[in-house]
Amino acid sequence: MKSLFEPVQVGSLHLPNRIVMAPLTRNRAPDAIPTPLMAEYYAQRASAGLIISEATAITHQGQGYADVPGLYGTEQLDGWKRVTRAVHERGGRIYCQLWHVGRVSHLDLQPQGQKPVAPSAIAAKTKTYVIHQGKGSFVPTSEPRALDAKEIPGIVRDFRHAARNAIAAGFDGVEVHGANGYLLDQFLKSSSNHRTDDYGGSIENRARFLLEVMREVCEEVGRERVGLRLSPVTPANDVADEDPQKLFDYVVRQVAPLGIAYLHLIEGATGGPREVEGRPFDYDKMLHAWRATGAKGAWMVNNGYDRALAGKALEQGADLVAFGRLFIANPDLVQRLRTNAGFNPLVKETLYGGGAEGYTDYPALQAQPA
Repeated sequence: MKSLFEPVQVGSLHLPNRIVMAPLTRNRAPDAIPTPLMAEYYAQRASAGLIISEATAITHQGQGYADVPGLYGTEQLDGWKRVTRAVHERGGRIYCQLWHVGRVSHLDLQPQGQKPVAPSAIAAKTKTYVIHQGKGSFVPTSEPRALDAKEIPGIVRDFRHAARNAIAAGFDGVEVHGANGYLLDQFLKSSSNHRTDDYGGSIENRARFLLEVMREVCEEVGRERVGLRLSPVTPANDVADEDPQKLFDYVVRQVAPLGIAYLHLIEGATGGPREVEGRPFDYDKMLHAWRATGAKGAWMVNNGYDRALAGKALEQGADLVAFGRLFIANPDLVQRLRTNAGFNPLVKETLYGGGAEGYTDYPALQAQPA
């Protein structure tokens, strides 16, 4: 029987346990540059079998929120080198999540104030985070423009270049963000993709962009150092698909032969209920589609997991379990899960933006009074 606390081989990495720190946006990278405080934050959590970094913009165009990090400038790479070095010095392993937000952005965050890009010129009924006069707030996203088909190969190359930068910055691998209503997911989902060219219409066409990115990234850094995140039914950032089961069974069958390290699956609504009303989905069927191709990559599950639910997921076929907000408030989450210790309460007011408070000041067990 699988245990959360046993080692496992995932791609090129030997993980000491099956506990993964999920990517968590914290908006603490002014000018998109990772800071020494971020290095401390990630190093505190290095006991995770694997850390997946917060979503990191592959280009300025891919930026959608204030003070999130990038992976396209020299200062950004130098900042990430501090982070990866700090994690490795603590014996940890860390992947970088590669991100293009697409339409989930704002004119103030885009190069020269241009419109965000999307598969179709359909505004997302959601909000993004901007900072004005030193104060952060959530505001409606801006109306996007539809990408010309001639622009898409350039964005594919941007993903490839960002993957190369990530490895150069010391990351052990990369995770392509194909979830949560961002650009790749916008192309996948029928509600946000109304194109009539080779990147729209049929499932095969809507999946084309994602698959092109995955092939390029695998070729650049090696398939054993690549993961992919998907969210079949999340309503995050105003996306939906008319037949998600058929869509994502197709996607995993196409991705599996690439031989990637893992597939990271968000079950239900991101950060919300594990079952979305009106959007039924058979995750076991999707897992079967993955395994039926002979895929060796790990199956990572995510969304609202505790120790008991994680153990059940491993029994039912999962290989890794990603924990999100529990890792924010509990830097020593692995130890707490192992010893059945209690958890620090999460301070929601400090989730986005700010400094050390609610970021690096959560106490570990050994630091608490007896």
